[in-house]
Amino acid sequence: GINVAIGDWSIQGVNGRDQLSARMVDYTMHLSLIGLKPPTLHNGNGLINFGVGGFSYYYSRTRMALTGTLTDHNQQLQVTGEAWMDHQWGNFLSFGNGGWDWFSVQLNNNTEMMLYFIRDAAGKVNAAYIGYIGADGQERLVSPAALRTNILNHWTSRVTGATYPSGWQIEINDSHVQTLLTLTPEVQNQELVVYQSTGNAYWEGAVTIHGQSAGTQVQGEGYVELTGYSR
Repeated sequence: GINVAIGDWSIQGVNGRDQLSARMVDYTMHLSLIGLKPPTLHNGNGLINFGVGGFSYYYSRTRMALTGTLTDHNQQLQVTGEAWMDHQWGNFLSFGNGGWDWFSVQLNNNTEMMLYFIRDAAGKVNAAYIGYIGADGQERLVSPAALRTNILNHWTSRVTGATYPSGWQIEINDSHVQTLLTLTPEVQNQELVVYQSTGNAYWEGAVTIHGQSAGTQVQGEGYVELTGYSR
């Protein structure tokens, strides 16, 4: 389980049932999450290849029911939704001037995907991972050879000058998975400038998704993290 608090921010939970609370000036959050699927140990045993960075332990709860309240200037809002929880740790090393593109995908047919690409300093992909979590909660690994991605747009930060991909088409065609998805950032500017904590700037934010999976129209939500573009 977990029981961590920093000031008015706290996380408590065990066995896929979590409580999140946070408080700051004019805003509060109290959320309850319940896992709807078993945890996914990525790569079967929870150990993944991080390319030039080494290896990392990694598991996810890819679909959790969420209920709770948000308070905005004394106005309390009841909220519901579906969440995704990641836990990643290890002794992986610095990526130098490289980085990664990471995607989480939740579709309305009760399936999910987690995929990432590790880039070296020259921008060459030297490790990739594609995991498809079926409605049964089992992860099926997809060969990178079955994946095609197209960057649909770019966005340049006025703060750091970094240019990030902004919109993607993801196509997977293998024996387990046949999908064609378009991912669009909900807001283009989701850059985090955090030089005082992690010492860098990167793009991390929400995307909306639509497309086809197994010949059926689907839609969904996702999250994308892009590192190594700001130097």
